[in-house]
Amino acid sequence: MSYLTSRLGAACLAALVMAGPLAAQDLELSIVAPAGAGGGWDSAARSLQEAMMATGAAHSVQVLNVPGAGGTVGLAQFVQGAKGSADQMLVGGITMVGAIITNGAPYDLTNVTPIARLTGDPLVIAVPASSPYQTMDDLVKGIKADVSRTVWAGGSAGGADHILAALITEAAGEDPSKVNYVAYSGGGESLAAMLGGQVSAGISGYGEWQGQIESGDLRALAISYPEAIEGIEAKPLKEQGLDIELVNWRGIFAGPDISDEDKAVLEGAVEKTVKSPKWQEILKARGWSDYYAPSDEFTTFIASETDRVHEVLTSIGLAK
Repeated sequence: MSYLTSRLGAACLAALVMAGPLAAQDLELSIVAPAGAGGGWDSAARSLQEAMMATGAAHSVQVLNVPGAGGTVGLAQFVQGAKGSADQMLVGGITMVGAIITNGAPYDLTNVTPIARLTGDPLVIAVPASSPYQTMDDLVKGIKADVSRTVWAGGSAGGADHILAALITEAAGEDPSKVNYVAYSGGGESLAAMLGGQVSAGISGYGEWQGQIESGDLRALAISYPEAIEGIEAKPLKEQGLDIELVNWRGIFAGPDISDEDKAVLEGAVEKTVKSPKWQEILKARGWSDYYAPSDEFTTFIASETDRVHEVLTSIGLAK
């Protein structure tokens, strides 16, 4: 079967397997963002789409949103539909690890093929501009006064945002299992709740709320990184007396059982992308940190991170 024939057949029949390994310049990819529009995974997928096409690492890239249950709905669909596929990838991260554990999901990240860790996003703790909380210390005092009346907005239950809200509650001396947390499927929804004054405080990737922080619509109280980040005025929790750090990492995965040849092509395409000036521009514009790790290192990292997240979730009553 010729390459042209196989590509035409793949366009007509999604289940048809291409004959032979792909070349990077021939990649026609779909990237699943397992959340709604406006969130971190959606932004990561669309940023990767933009950079891969700008650098020529792929011929075309489409982004598909499959929201639900902290990314586990998208993960399940991906595992079932991308087996052996060389033209599908999935964005995931620490929030998906937490959701898998919390929801008792049927699939986890051992069921997909890690390609690369991409970014490390500082989480920001913010409040609406009209909030009486001017500092992180003010917020901690509010939690101590009445933990149930401190309403948090963030991403999916059991994800990085939820974990951080519970850790802050615990650091304030209150029961973290009683944290009043409202989970939203995308960053756009949680932002609307913040701007509408429906919640006391919120947690998100700094890049997702950077515009509103810089405009003054939101007030950033702290970030979850262990050290200060140039260009971000909000200080780390550690510098404000709270012994907490959390990196909201994101990575890219291929489906299960892909060939070694196709895996190598995808790894090469992603590596070319993340080492390009275009990708560095995107990181700077979105306030992300470069957290790149290749497949083997990423695979080891996922195993250790899964153990760490499970331990944290168990300690705050979100897992057994």
